[in-house]
Amino acid sequence: MKGSRIMNRTVRTLGTLGTLGTLLLGGSLLAQSGVPELSFTTVDLLKTPTDVFVGEVGGVGANSKGLIFVYTRTGHPYATHGDNRTFYHGGSRLFQFDPAGKFVREFGQDVYGFNAAIGLRIDPQDNVWTIDEGANQVVKFDTEGRVALVLGRKPETIGVRPGGGPGGGGPGAGGPGGGAGAPGAAVAGAPGAGVPPVAAGLTGGAGGGQPARLPGSGIPGSGFSRPTDVAWDRTGNIYVADGIGTNDRIAKFDKDGRFISHWGSTGKGPGQFDGIKALAIDAQGNVYAADLGNQRIQVFDANGTFKSEFGGVGTPIAMCMTRGATQHLYISHAGDADGMEDAAIYKVQLDGKVVGKFGAAGKMPKEFGLANSIDCRNESELLVGERTNWRVQKVSLK
Repeated sequence: MKGSRIMNRTVRTLGTLGTLGTLLLGGSLLAQSGVPELSFTTVDLLKTPTDVFVGEVGGVGANSKGLIFVYTRTGHPYATHGDNRTFYHGGSRLFQFDPAGKFVREFGQDVYGFNAAIGLRIDPQDNVWTIDEGANQVVKFDTEGRVALVLGRKPETIGVRPGGGPGGGGPGAGGPGGGAGAPGAAVAGAPGAGVPPVAAGLTGGAGGGQPARLPGSGIPGSGFSRPTDVAWDRTGNIYVADGIGTNDRIAKFDKDGRFISHWGSTGKGPGQFDGIKALAIDAQGNVYAADLGNQRIQVFDANGTFKSEFGGVGTPIAMCMTRGATQHLYISHAGDADGMEDAAIYKVQLDGKVVGKFGAAGKMPKEFGLANSIDCRNESELLVGERTNWRVQKVSLK
């Protein structure tokens, strides 16, 4: 049992798609049977210039004016070797589109924290928040596109495969599948590789006289390890899902980014997680967390006290809370690593009862390939960002 947990944790550091491949086995078996099929249509929404490309969609959202923002893995990530450190850049871009899906502009070019897009949210004030699992950062942009707040810190250095000889490299050197003397310099902190050593050092047992921490509980503050999502309560407090790396916790900050508290650790019990992939907060301030590996949604109060949980929605990889008088959750499920064999999006009451579902796995219209992001500002018109299919579909529910 212990060996199985160690192997699972190791595979989780290899990238989100590899993580899904390990954790999703059997996910569809837990989905509710006999769920009504919801009628819907879709449109492949985005229209870009010939020299602008949308890659894997980390996140998509619309603001109060209908403007659409897409955080996408598009670009050429590369490593820079300094005198005594190596860090990597690029790999993700932030695009703005009009309500019809026509390209408007790019902003955040060359932002230090744009490495591996994993999420995007828009807050009630129309600020745009990007979540990056490579940089371990959550960045807030104001309505003019200026950086307004940064949570987390990009690793100061990353491990690379040593060029030769024993004793080369530091923590994380070699990376998964690598070893001393391996040719080239494979980045061990890049997407699809091991956790950056700075992030890896944020968890673990006692050391230097410090009290022991539960596995995955992290340390107080914004020392993230592959964060995945962000949400806010009515007073503006910020909640960060942290995440799918070495931490399994939810971190809470005030509206100015000052740390308040955190909760969670690695495991299967109440208040424990095996990868937190998405967050949502209802009108009463309850926090809903998509527990990826345990294939469930856990519900907490604003202070992290466990309230309830429910399953029956397969393996949750994205989640969105509607804003009407009667709130619902939309939860996307993928039952395989690429989302090409088993997928659906569920509409769920806040008590966990499934109202209906729609969609299937595939590349055609009305099919989804790793629906990694859902925007449900309008309950009957959703934006669904896909990683495998490199697109955003506008879903109209009938």
